[in-house]
Amino acid sequence: MSRKPTKGYFVRGQFVAEGSELDLELKRELKGSADMSKTDLKKESDRLQALGESMLTLSAAVMARLVDAHSLSDKLTDALAEAKRITNFEGRRRQMQFIGKLMRKLDEDAIAAIEAALEEQRKPSAQATLALHQAEQWRDKLIADDDALTRWLQFDAGADVQQLRALIRQARKDAQALKERPGEAARHAKAYREIFQIVKAVLTQSSDVAGGDEPPADDSEQP
Repeated sequence: MSRKPTKGYFVRGQFVAEGSELDLELKRELKGSADMSKTDLKKESDRLQALGESMLTLSAAVMARLVDAHSLSDKLTDALAEAKRITNFEGRRRQMQFIGKLMRKLDEDAIAAIEAALEEQRKPSAQATLALHQAEQWRDKLIADDDALTRWLQFDAGADVQQLRALIRQARKDAQALKERPGEAARHAKAYREIFQIVKAVLTQSSDVAGGDEPPADDSEQP
């Protein structure tokens, strides 16, 4: 006689038999009820495990803030740290299942705070956006105005002057070579991009060291 197959469902690759202790435990953890459907259970379990995996991208500062504000367990923070160290595919898969189980023990406020932290980190901060705009302004002025380099060196005393001057000369040559399309030519030229990266790095570092102060803008008028 053939054996009747066990009814159940899979949660992140793990089979959960319907009516089993694990099935009932999952239902209690997620909804506080044994009446929720297995489809809803799987969706919620998958969502929380995916949220736990996304926490691996959080910066140390944001993670510390979450731990302090919502008393995330040491077991969860240690499990996340361990997941970052695991390179074996199967080992990482099992670790993420464990993290998913720990995530199901969090209350709704902690879950909401984690989601908010992830969303905040995905969006560029106002400070980062400002630094980008100011880097673009400095780059354009350095290429257009010889005096701009003098003003820049007053701020970045450690700059490689010879490198900057060489890049500025090359950026001007690139723009002149394709004068009929100066904007497009400049933005695709290597020297143009390198000047931007140098300026952005200095402005970003200055802002970080200053503890959030706005990086300096060149307020002089364009010639």
